[in-house]
Amino acid sequence: MASTPIDLSTPVWRKSSYSNGSGGDCVEVADGLPGVVPVRDSKLPDGPVLVAPAGAWEAFVTAVKA
Repeated sequence: MASTPIDLSTPVWRKSSYSNGSGGDCVEVADGLPGVVPVRDSKLPDGPVLVAPAGAWEAFVTAVKA
């Protein structure tokens, strides 16, 4: 199965609403990429990025909130 590269140089990243302002552990997600949700560690903005299918991310967030 072929994959299409995702350009992660331009998305706007946002921190979790549960992030504290003192550098605590948190994740950032990028919005606006059709069909996928990139996720990264806010302390390592140049580090690896996990790219999840949008439906899987939605199911994960729903489960975490429950």
